[in-house]
Formats: sequence, C-alpha cells, structure tokens
Amino acid sequence: MKRTVLSETSERGVEINMSPLIDCVFLLLIFFIVTTVFVEETGVEIQKPQAASAQDLDRHSIMIALTADGRIVYGGREIGLNGVRGVVARQLREREAPVIILADGDARTSPLVDIIDECKLAGAKQVSIAAVRE
Repeated sequence: MKRTVLSETSERGVEINMSPLIDCVFLLLIFFIVTTVFVEETGVEIQKPQAASAQDLDRHSIMIALTADGRIVYGGREIGLNGVRGVVARQLREREAPVIILADGDARTSPLVDIIDECKLAGAKQVSIAAVRE
C-alpha cells in the first residue's frame, strides 16, 4: 500500500485564479451592452397637447417632432418637410414600426397634416400624434 505524505509546512499559500471570474464579468458586460434597447429621441423639447384617450405606444417607433415655430426635427437635426418621406422610408426598410409625431400644442395644423401625408406616402401603416393624458 502506497502512502502519500503531505508536508506540514507549506511555503506557498492557496491561490485563487481570477481569470475565469473576469472573463465571466466581461461576457456579462458585453451581453448587456448588446441587448440594451436605446430609445431614439427627437432632440427638441415639445409641449404635447392633452387628451383623455391618450394611450401608451410602442417604444420602438419612429418619432418625428414638429415644434411650435414649424420646424420638423428627427434625431436631433432639422430635416424639413422634404426629408420626412426619406427618413420614414429608410427606417421602415430597417424595421416595421409605427410613426409618432410629437407635435407641440402651439404648432399649426397645416404642417402637421403635411407630415402625416409624407409618412403615409413613405409607406407607414400607422401614424399617431403624441399626447399627454389629462
């Protein structure tokens, strides 16, 4: 019978290998970065009108802002009425999503109708106007 003799005094202490733990943390970090959904904002402050029938809509929608002075903004830059159809068509090619128009309460109705027309001509199936619940 063979016996193994352990040394009573050890010069080296117990070491814990941290490499697998660090690898696991980095993998989790990458996972959360990749799966995070970023909501694309319009980039301007809008005073939305109030409505009793306002509903929550999908956060993955195409948001276009109409300011009180008539500027049309998407993604923090002014696109004008001529740019609405191109922006909406490009976004719809990437993913099917509703269009939400964030119109200021003091905005004129004529540009709002023009934006809705451009969105429909670009192929949007659902165009909504953002409002705040009363």
